Amino acid sequence: MPSNERWSEERLTPRRRQEWRAMLARQHGVVHVRQLREFAITRGVLQANLDARRWQRVVRGVYATFTGPLTHSAKVAAALLYGGPTAMLSHTSAADRWQGKTEQRRPAEVEITVAYGRSAISQLPLVKVHRSRAIRHIGAGNDPERTRRVDTLTDLAVAEPSVADATTMFIGLAGRWPVTVRQLGRNLEVRPPYRYRKALNGALRLVASGLMSELEREYLELVERAHGIPPARRQQPFLVDDRILYEDATYDHLGALLTVRLDSRTWHAMPWVAFRDRRRDNAAELAGRSRLTYGWNEVHTDPCGVAEEVISVLRRSGVLFLARRCPRCTVNTRAEAG
Repeated sequence: MPSNERWSEERLTPRRRQEWRAMLARQHGVVHVRQLREFAITRGVLQANLDARRWQRVVRGVYATFTGPLTHSAKVAAALLYGGPTAMLSHTSAADRWQGKTEQRRPAEVEITVAYGRSAISQLPLVKVHRSRAIRHIGAGNDPERTRRVDTLTDLAVAEPSVADATTMFIGLAGRWPVTVRQLGRNLEVRPPYRYRKALNGALRLVASGLMSELEREYLELVERAHGIPPARRQQPFLVDDRILYEDATYDHLGALLTVRLDSRTWHAMPWVAFRDRRRDNAAELAGRSRLTYGWNEVHTDPCGVAEEVISVLRRSGVLFLARRCPRCTVNTRAEAG
């Protein structure tokens, strides 16, 4: 039977009324039942507002003091209130904040991490709950609280469905986010992941060697290693227009003035990137360097064709090595034989 018990802000002192309104503004109109008790709002009053459809239940113990759809900010507030005092945004929700995603681009599900021992469980489709024994050390101190970038990166990699996907995620984010190899290494040491531990440590070694994107990882694995091409030097510095710029892969140490440039404009479509690459092309031409440029489509869908071209240029430069075919190889015997 609906309750007719009523409550009004007017019951509060001016100071408490101000605190109530400030709390609602800070939490985007969402409150936890324990907060209602602090303002002498009984379960009867709560039920009366729910019955009258002035308020709505969001998730267990958390209510919105308005009707209609929740904004993403209100969902975030509700998820954190549900998770308790130690809860923080994590995984995709933390990544969205670090990457500055707009309200329209954010997914409906909010991911949080809570301390082990908390009773909170996932309440889909609103909130997905993770647990950590290091909850006191992984927060970034932001508003709303979220896991640090380095922890977010590792969490996202560990959440991937396969070793390959985890490696891809780790290397891709390490190349785009402002985290250092030292921070990544320290995090893997202090918070060793419960799965993919060996793969992520291997991915860290690749990042430390200069591998800074998924495209570079694909080139290393599918082109070089799969076809027996001696490994390039990664992220080598060159002076262009009185500035130090870095090339993705060079073979100078083998005696070949060859640069392989991996076009990352798939991820960074900015005019200054195109201008920078044109200047690097001109500088390479003036220095008498051979250069090959590949994008995602060539490396991902035709690595054997890429390998054939790289092998041809290396052979032309007098570099001797035993090339080989990969299982799906289209490298012709002439290029292989050199």
